[in-house]
Amino acid sequence: MTNQVIILNQKQIEQKITRIAYQLWEDNLEEKELVIAGIIDSGYILAERLKNKLEEISGIQIMLMKIIMDKTSTFLQAETDLPVEQCADKVVILVDDVVNQGRTMAYGIGIFLDIPVKKLRTVALVDRSHRVFPVSPDYTGMELSTVTKEHVDVVISNRADTDDVVYLR
Repeated sequence: MTNQVIILNQKQIEQKITRIAYQLWEDNLEEKELVIAGIIDSGYILAERLKNKLEEISGIQIMLMKIIMDKTSTFLQAETDLPVEQCADKVVILVDDVVNQGRTMAYGIGIFLDIPVKKLRTVALVDRSHRVFPVSPDYTGMELSTVTKEHVDVVISNRADTDDVVYLR
């Protein structure tokens, strides 16, 4: 069995989400509506939680979008559950759980390149900073210095019987 070290527990994850929600609100005080686009699986669950927290604290209307992509593909292959054109002239917040090399986040950004968005911001719960692509999250729950052979596991769900946790192994 590999050694796992807990780097964020449930309470810490909730605190990070709350802090990011307040930062997003500050950055978008003049906006009436935002689009939060989460990359499945964990990124989408984080996007849902950010949506709920932002609506609770700000009153901003949030459109939630799901991005389904092949994270191992060598080219952009993605689908969304809503037409991307609905994001035109709006602020888009792209959410993923972990940013490592930046490929997934870069592919996520690529989805919105053909429409005129007002502003695009990126969010990651954990930033590992092993960039291959020049993409860094605008909002980060935690920056973590790791070696490339280490792995970050985000265990997060919408089930009440499961505790959220982030492991380093």
